[in-house]
Amino acid sequence: MSSTVHRPRPRRSCLAVPGSNPRFLEKAQTLAADQVFLDLEDACAPAVKEKARHLIVDALNTGDWTGKTRVLRVNDWTTHWTYRDVVTVVEGAGQHLDCVMLPKVRDAAQIKALDMLLTQIERTMGFEAGRIGIEAQIESAEGLVAVEDIAAASQRLETLIFGPADFMASIGMKSLVVGEQPPGYPADAYHHILMRILMAARSHGLQAIDGPYLQIRDPAGFAEVAGRSAALGFDGKWVLHPDQIAAANEIFSPSQEDYDHAEMILDAYAWYTSQAGGFKGSAMLGDEMIDEASRKMALVVVGQGRAAGLRRTTVFTPPTA
Repeated sequence: MSSTVHRPRPRRSCLAVPGSNPRFLEKAQTLAADQVFLDLEDACAPAVKEKARHLIVDALNTGDWTGKTRVLRVNDWTTHWTYRDVVTVVEGAGQHLDCVMLPKVRDAAQIKALDMLLTQIERTMGFEAGRIGIEAQIESAEGLVAVEDIAAASQRLETLIFGPADFMASIGMKSLVVGEQPPGYPADAYHHILMRILMAARSHGLQAIDGPYLQIRDPAGFAEVAGRSAALGFDGKWVLHPDQIAAANEIFSPSQEDYDHAEMILDAYAWYTSQAGGFKGSAMLGDEMIDEASRKMALVVVGQGRAAGLRRTTVFTPPTA
């Protein structure tokens, strides 16, 4: 397995783009999504998958993807397309690819197999070993039960992704609206699922990404579902239409007020724990007591804000004697 450790990339909005559609491949380069994944799985009919591989290679090699994380979604290991998806695209455009997304992951062995295949291609092509990351989609009861092992399967792994549609089918959930609550259920039917994925991700230093909301003409519904996973701590969400991008970027970014406050906490804590501040382990910032736990929480918000391009509008001023 790879020994390269990746730094988290912004993934507030993860745009799905059919690999078989040249117009969509070109348009995606102009959109404000943090991540674009070029899809060879569900978005491509079987008859066009081979052609789509070559379209993706060309788009990666010749397109302008500045500021975007470039991801390839291959078919899952139970199909006969997977190895050729990986070999064709990674050999053809691996230097312009950031991650490979593996759908319908059921166990750690599937991640390890992809890691091994990527390593062989990198060595054969002379690419930097371990640079290409892996994203794992959890889309079944079996995958959720094994999510801890999956999260620990490879140092290439960067994200765990919830795939709601296939997951709903795998457990027999009585709803045909992907991401919406099943009728008649009095609580949040997804809370346990999302938390399992989030805990496994955080335990291994990974990002957690929520899956798609298929009602692309319902912005209020998208905002509600995205807000649910954002409130739990998820890093981003899939978007299926350009109109969902701005909402995802906003929902999964801290507000300017929260970002400023978090920066103030870091500055204040650094000052109070220094000699100038009296080596205090806890102190008051206005009406709020801050300590080491406050610093850790602030680091999360500051990291999200800086990744989103926010700039602070306040400055910490040490108290005078």
